Amino acid sequence: LPCTGKLDLIHVLRAFEKGADGVFCVGCMEGDCHFNQGNFRARKRVEQVAKLLDKVGVGGERVQMFNLSSGEGPLFAQYSIEMDEKIRELGPSPIRVAKQKNKKKNAA
Repeated sequence: LPCTGKLDLIHVLRAFEKGADGVFCVGCMEGDCHFNQGNFRARKRVEQVAKLLDKVGVGGERVQMFNLSSGEGPLFAQYSIEMDEKIRELGPSPIRVAKQKNKKKNAA
């Protein structure tokens, strides 16, 4: 996306529907968006998805938003590793597990 402000709830939810165990969004520093409020809108949407995932039992901690400047490659790598570790600790998404059970059930 040209700006995280273009991120829609459906993008994140679709990732989970397709089998993602976790999703993280990385945008520019808050207050430093070329499109004015884009990163604030993205953060709000990510928070909405987290609440929704909590309500349906998937777990809101599976989605996160990070803000970085383009020159912070090492910090991006650190956030990626931390998010990967968190998702591995949480295990597979309940959505993916349910889909796999349905596939096996329908194949039998």
